Amino acid sequence: MEIVERLAYYGVKATAGIYASDPVSKGGLGISMTDYGIIMFIFALTQTTVPIVTGGLSDRLGYKETIALSTVIKIAAYLIMAFFPTFLGFTLGAMTLAFGTGIFKPGIQGTMVKAVPRESSTMAWGIFYQLVNIGGFLGPLVAVQLRQLSWDHLFFACAAIISLNFLFLLMYTEPDKEERLARKQAVKEGKIEQQALWRESIREIKKPLVLGYMFAFSGFWFMFNAMFDVLPVHIKEWVDTSIIVTDIFGPGGTQNPFLIGLMGLNHEGTRVMPDFMMSINSVMIATCCFLVAAATAKYRIMSSMLAGAIFCTAAMLLVGFTPGAWFMIVAIVVFSLGEMLLSPKKGEFMGNIAPSDKKAMYLGFVMLPQGIGWTLEGFIAPWLYDMFASKDRFSREYLSQLGMDGDAVAAIPQGEAFDRLMAFTGDSASALTQTLYNANNIGMAWYIIATVGAISAVGIYIYAKMVFRIQKAAN
Repeated sequence: MEIVERLAYYGVKATAGIYASDPVSKGGLGISMTDYGIIMFIFALTQTTVPIVTGGLSDRLGYKETIALSTVIKIAAYLIMAFFPTFLGFTLGAMTLAFGTGIFKPGIQGTMVKAVPRESSTMAWGIFYQLVNIGGFLGPLVAVQLRQLSWDHLFFACAAIISLNFLFLLMYTEPDKEERLARKQAVKEGKIEQQALWRESIREIKKPLVLGYMFAFSGFWFMFNAMFDVLPVHIKEWVDTSIIVTDIFGPGGTQNPFLIGLMGLNHEGTRVMPDFMMSINSVMIATCCFLVAAATAKYRIMSSMLAGAIFCTAAMLLVGFTPGAWFMIVAIVVFSLGEMLLSPKKGEFMGNIAPSDKKAMYLGFVMLPQGIGWTLEGFIAPWLYDMFASKDRFSREYLSQLGMDGDAVAAIPQGEAFDRLMAFTGDSASALTQTLYNANNIGMAWYIIATVGAISAVGIYIYAKMVFRIQKAAN
């Protein structure tokens, strides 16, 4: 179920920035990255706050019931995106998708915690995370080909894909369901006093281990989500991915339809599509995560998470340093290693410190630092990109410098300024891209994002010391 959900989710998420920044003439929304940041802000805020409440709801109502509800909501989200290709329509669709995802996660992850013995939880979470990324790989693979036909093809396909989870729900059995039903009956009979869910959640959040976790990891999730929200647009605008195809296949690329599909190339087989390059992350995790999980099983969870934050910070610095296509691949590989060291551990860590009757609730708390970091990133990172790396903005400025009338520049539709610059100068796309890159400090946005990650790494180190002292005192 998680693989199917991720396949549909990343089919849209990996391409969202490209859809937003593509001009209307090419089927996109034709909005600036700052406007796209508003959508991501709402999306992140919704997706990360909903599990804080619905995690406990899954514990009470049942995992199967909440997973089914989330599937219905997510189908509606993709259909809204397909039928309403506007800023408001996509915002509503994104918000609905985020709401459905927030309901889906606690039930799935709660199942993992209850079904897996603690002594094998590290390997189990590593394998789970590995399989999840099969969906993360297939989503962009499907999206790359469908969006070249039309964007609504992609949204309709995602609605069909997520509906497959109803078939898997027929085979799903909730672990410890008898225990949940017995507790529910005891509450009904007055044998157990059950507090209001929101009060119970707030009481648990105020515990030092939960609060410390929230503050220590917020910066990491700011950096993490910037990679997926902004990097595809950065690659589209500044990285010449045709170099990769030329180095592998020679001049002219490949016309083999199988290789075009497998490698996420454009239909002409001459360049790698930017959203598909992000799938390197999913491929690495799907093939290597269990090895990393096994290698780090004997190490403290916090040590692994600190190392992961450092690796991801280094990747951000590399993205800002050069626009080379192969360097982008190296940066994504380094980032993926960091993610494998940190991200699978967050569920294991929260599952281990959670009381036995609040496992799903605590797994909802995993979203607290993600909520803070991603919500801030959702607006700030696209805005930073607009400030320091917007190709459309730099093209308008260059057109003005070359003598085009200011009103004529302002009248150019959003997303079409670079094409107008090529027509105005007669220069090639690659030559103009290099000119604009050299004239502007494109990497500054990524250096700022990396700084946030470095600060978070220091916070994780301090939090690890706190956890060690608390555990030592408890023993």
